[in-house]
Amino acid sequence: MSFMRLSIMAAAGMLTLQSTLLQAEELPAPIKALEAKGATIKGSFDAPGGLKGYAAQYQNQGMALYLTPDGKHVLAGNLFDEKGEDISEAPLQKLVYEPMTKAMWTQMENSAWIEDGAKTAPKVIYLFSDANCPYCNMFWEQARPWVKSGKVQLRHIMVGVIREDSAAKAAALMAGANPEMALQKHEQAGKSSSLKPLQTIPKDIQAKLDGNMKLMEDMGLSATPSIFYKDENGHVQQQQGAPRPEVLAKMMGPK
Repeated sequence: MSFMRLSIMAAAGMLTLQSTLLQAEELPAPIKALEAKGATIKGSFDAPGGLKGYAAQYQNQGMALYLTPDGKHVLAGNLFDEKGEDISEAPLQKLVYEPMTKAMWTQMENSAWIEDGAKTAPKVIYLFSDANCPYCNMFWEQARPWVKSGKVQLRHIMVGVIREDSAAKAAALMAGANPEMALQKHEQAGKSSSLKPLQTIPKDIQAKLDGNMKLMEDMGLSATPSIFYKDENGHVQQQQGAPRPEVLAKMMGPK
């Protein structure tokens, strides 16, 4: 299960999320053992059959743990009820994915990005973008109707991952007097862009690029464009690559 499964609504049923702070709770030995292996315990929840559930985060993924009644063993994975419904989804959504993606959104807000669109746009979309990425350019073109109408603002978190000169080209965009206009000119030209990489990247720009790359790596991303937006319920969703038309419309909303 990945953090992209953010649209799952919390299901009613046998699971009741607990607000117990785990810092004040002595964890059983099997749970502690998994914690020592790198899992971060985010919360506990009631589970059927005498089991006690724990929601864990491991390498940016949610993991449901179920302690057996004897307190000596733990099962990891999904748990299904008699209707075939996965009752692990609700607690993982509540205790792991929602806090994790809210933190990611805040980190993206605080990263070094180039804005594309009106400051007053009701919808903001972040994307990790490489100046040499043809699919970033494709998404830029796809988004024009929404950006031009003032409905959406794109925020390009510039990184250098595709070619050796990608970082220097990103720096050329970021170091100019008007990064927004420089980005627009570059994207509008597409393959004919005359953007030249900087021969020497200023220290402040290099620091911003390093921060963007670290954020990208911390989020487990490896390709551009990696696009993040909030759905109609306010849940953060991810789209990898230029979206298909039906996904684009869902992502952007009405024109």
